[in-house]
Amino acid sequence: MSGRPAIVRLDESVDGGAARVSVALEWGEDRYQGSSEGDADPVLRPRLVGEATLRAVEAVAEGELALSLEAVATTELGSTRIATAQIRIVGTDHLLVGSALLSESDPSLATVKAVLDAINRPLTKML
Repeated sequence: MSGRPAIVRLDESVDGGAARVSVALEWGEDRYQGSSEGDADPVLRPRLVGEATLRAVEAVAEGELALSLEAVATTELGSTRIATAQIRIVGTDHLLVGSALLSESDPSLATVKAVLDAINRPLTKML
């Protein structure tokens, strides 16, 4: 099987001061899910989205890959905004960086795409 995992679903919910993010990826005919929970502060939401995405990627890799979200941010780049993610392969000094255009209508989706942009090449080689 070749190709890259595709984004199937991104769910975010807030209950009081807590937020939960769930990301589902599809690879081949299988679906993989990752989730993350934390503070509902909107400023912290990109980190929750990034963590949930990494957990879904680790599920795709079936335990063969451990990843750590080192940083996630949005920034101006010329006349547009982008989401960026820095990922570390756990147990190594290997850092991966990805980016995606930030959509006004769904900034969390840009974070998922930035994380996948960072890890797609190593993940595709592994799979």
